[in-house]
This record gives sequence, structure tokens and C-alpha cells, in this order.
Amino acid sequence: MPGMLIDYYKAIENSSRKMLDAAKARDWEEVVRYEGACAVLIEQLRFRAQDEDLLPEHRSEKVRIMQRILRNDAEIRCLAEPWLAQFDRLVAGQPQMVH
Repeated sequence: MPGMLIDYYKAIENSSRKMLDAAKARDWEEVVRYEGACAVLIEQLRFRAQDEDLLPEHRSEKVRIMQRILRNDAEIRCLAEPWLAQFDRLVAGQPQMVH
């Protein structure tokens, strides 16, 4: 059913919003979990989109959803920057393992 493609966009947006909520709470494990869920949904969307087209009446909704996802992503990146910098400092101080 072609109308189902928009549901993938909605599900990705929902996971994106949950990622943002987790980032605001500084729950980086949850951020990573929802990021994984987004990746799975995006892959499923790509697969479905090979055989289906988005209905014309869903195209403007897709644009609005994508804009919200991009805003969420930008905000998550801003919230994550201090955590990533701290992580980089921790990793830089660790001895490198050579096998």
C-alpha cells in the first residue's frame, strides 16, 4: 500500500524526537539506542521506496517531517558536543592497544 511510506517518515521523526528528549536529559545510552532505531527505519524506508512512490498528497508532509528531523538533529549535535569533547579527552588519555 503506497500510503505506508509516509508512516516510515513519521516513525523516523518519532525516534528523532525521542533522541532529542534523551539528549536533553543527558542520557547518551538512550540517544544511541534511538539512533539505532532511526538507522533501521531509514534502511526499511530505502528498501520500500525502491518499489513504491510517496503519494502526491504526502509529499508536502514529508518535507515538513524532514525539516523537523533536521532541526532535532541540529539540536542533538549541539547538546552532544560537550559530551563528545569529554569522550575524546578520555579516549586520548587511554593507551592504544596493539594486536
